[in-house]
Amino acid sequence: MPETAVPLPDPKPFRFGVQCSSPPEMDKASWTALARRLEGIGAYRMTVSDHLDDQLAPIAALMAAADATTTLRVGALVFCNDFRHPAVLAKEAATLDILSEGRFELGLGAGWMTTDYEHAGIALDPAPVRVDRLEEAVQVVRGLFSEGPCTFHGEHYRIDGLSGSPKPSSDLPIVIGGGGRRVLEVAGRHADVVGLNPKLAKGVIDAAAGPSATEAATIQKLRWIHAAAGDRYAGLELQTRIHVVVVTDDRQGTAEALAPAFGIPAEESLRSPHALCGTVEQIVDDLVERRETLGISGIGLSLADLDAMEPVIERLAGA
Repeated sequence: MPETAVPLPDPKPFRFGVQCSSPPEMDKASWTALARRLEGIGAYRMTVSDHLDDQLAPIAALMAAADATTTLRVGALVFCNDFRHPAVLAKEAATLDILSEGRFELGLGAGWMTTDYEHAGIALDPAPVRVDRLEEAVQVVRGLFSEGPCTFHGEHYRIDGLSGSPKPSSDLPIVIGGGGRRVLEVAGRHADVVGLNPKLAKGVIDAAAGPSATEAATIQKLRWIHAAAGDRYAGLELQTRIHVVVVTDDRQGTAEALAPAFGIPAEESLRSPHALCGTVEQIVDDLVERRETLGISGIGLSLADLDAMEPVIERLAGA
């Protein structure tokens, strides 16, 4: 395989998700109106993160969004594993799946944002410990979703003959993502949707993450996922989180102005799977090319970028 080539999963339609954790108005009418807007323009999923800062709590917010819509999928991007025991989360997830009539997606993560841990007094273990704990948690959740009692004896969790109830009403997708090798290998082994992100080892998003956001870095990540997934790889949905969106007629000039914030050259920032810059037509072309060359079909956006990206969503959703 050439150095620039990357294994591709089976072709999949574009699926746009919008991260809506901190809407401008945190009231029921505004929240449900936002969910209906996303459904109306063809967005596939509405997601909420799981942090302890100024945002809606995910479980209640996702159920309200699902209740206000009929086709929109809802999901956590992602639940912090350190905030909940997996037996508790499995019950919550199965309940959300049933009450949303199969439209819930369970996102799981090892935890990364240092301020969550510092302000809440939760111990932030080293990344390898958190990732090991995440992999055990995924196995516990899968076991509790399965028929019959679950028994699991790991280093971090012990389950003795617990029958998960209720059971999910459908094949509930599990989403795992990140930017480091070990968590992406966990995703390759266990997830249905694998989210690609820059590596955030410092616990914040800044220019230090730039080198991990390049096309070349993404190709390496996809190789790690492929090696861990084996035959599962063909069925995976590969998803990327877009952190910068600029709709402009001056693609090159804008890229050069923003490049220092990325910590990478302008040309590399234009090819980063985590940024979109240019006219609507250029952005559409970039997304199509990334799907063809990298297999990325899931596009995660910030709510702040929804207005700019609405024409792109309407043009590509489901295509």
